[in-house]
Amino acid sequence: MSAQQKLKQEILSKVSEYYRLVHAPVQSAPFVPGSTRLNYAGRVFDERELVNLADASLDFWLTYGNYSRTFEKKLADYLGVRWALLVNSGSSANLLAFMALTSPLLAERRICRGDEVITVACGFPTTVAPIIQYGAVPVFVDVELDTANVNVSLLETAVSSRTKAVMLAHTLGNPFDVKAVKAFCRRHNLWLIEDNCDALGSRVDGQLTGTFGDIGTSSFYPPHHVTMGEGGAVYTSDPLLKRIMLSLRDWGRDCWCDSGVDNTCGNRFSKQYGSLPFGYDHKYVYGHFGYNLKATDLQAAVGCAQLEKLPSFVEKRKRNFQALFGGLKDVGWLMLPQSVSGADPSWFGFLMTLKKNAPVSRNQLAEHLERNRIQTRNLFAGNLTRHPCFESLRDGTDYRVAVPLTNTDKIMNDSLWIGVYPGMEGDALDYMVECVRGSSNEGRCGNL
Repeated sequence: MSAQQKLKQEILSKVSEYYRLVHAPVQSAPFVPGSTRLNYAGRVFDERELVNLADASLDFWLTYGNYSRTFEKKLADYLGVRWALLVNSGSSANLLAFMALTSPLLAERRICRGDEVITVACGFPTTVAPIIQYGAVPVFVDVELDTANVNVSLLETAVSSRTKAVMLAHTLGNPFDVKAVKAFCRRHNLWLIEDNCDALGSRVDGQLTGTFGDIGTSSFYPPHHVTMGEGGAVYTSDPLLKRIMLSLRDWGRDCWCDSGVDNTCGNRFSKQYGSLPFGYDHKYVYGHFGYNLKATDLQAAVGCAQLEKLPSFVEKRKRNFQALFGGLKDVGWLMLPQSVSGADPSWFGFLMTLKKNAPVSRNQLAEHLERNRIQTRNLFAGNLTRHPCFESLRDGTDYRVAVPLTNTDKIMNDSLWIGVYPGMEGDALDYMVECVRGSSNEGRCGNL
């Protein structure tokens, strides 16, 4: 072993020691009811993430590199798709997925300004934002109360001659009826983008969500199933879509060479592009108006270690969900999440919707749980069309509400969710159950 290699090993050994001294005690600290803060999500990691991060930093290859390539291959292998492309956030993944469908390379199937995309208003705004930002028209349908996912029976009411795609998220890890949605898309020759940011590891009839549609997206923000701090991915098995997304991710260029690599195609100076001079350097030929959405190798290094833990994370999320469900299923004033036939969710959160006979309001329940150190969240935007960002938009022109969003409004007013992330253990879950029940004077957390 060279002196350089020996020094590196010593540094990485010290990093492992640092984890054991600093981070391990925090992650293994005992739960104290009423004192320990129960966040809806959190980072679960060990020394491998820190060692990978230090290893990448010592190489000082800060942009896309070996760890990025490794992460992309491992994620694609896990999903069973041909390609995964790493990006800097889940929101960027949604942007990239949608913008890929506007590429001129798709000919008559490309989405143009004024074309329509069917979606829901009950969710996170970055599923919808790229549609509006481009100048296409989101068409909103309502959701089911028990799944908080799209009501597939309403899809036909939303179709018009301008409809080109469907873009939907699997809500809180609970798969929408993706087989019915895919069949609908086939009937009408529509693209399907699966926003899989909250559902990595979920399955329908054994197949992983994110792989049914033309493009799937993931987020690696800290609350998600795996984290790299910031980060995301798009994935597909369609070679043309992969080519388009690679171009758009990397400034819109035609060239597919990695950073620091030249002339992979062997035709760098020997082709005609547009009306450029013959032989113009292919590394600086642009086929799309693109972005720079790449993540860093430092982020990917963390992600590689996280992917190794993903199967165990998925199982723990399922276990934690079942613990909450079992403890609350007899609370008559709560509607708890249900799943479609064949679904096996990798849950992101535990959604609770108050029925009409509830003894408390949603905000009262949230305040009660927060006072007892349990973090809560509304179901993201609730009804996105009611937010200030829609005030300057015109229904029927900039967006279209195809049917009344009755259940969407119900969720906006009466739903919240709490966490199921892998760092939670049994005593914490029992406490959460008792505090929810205690909001109506049924448990040790007391009433409001």
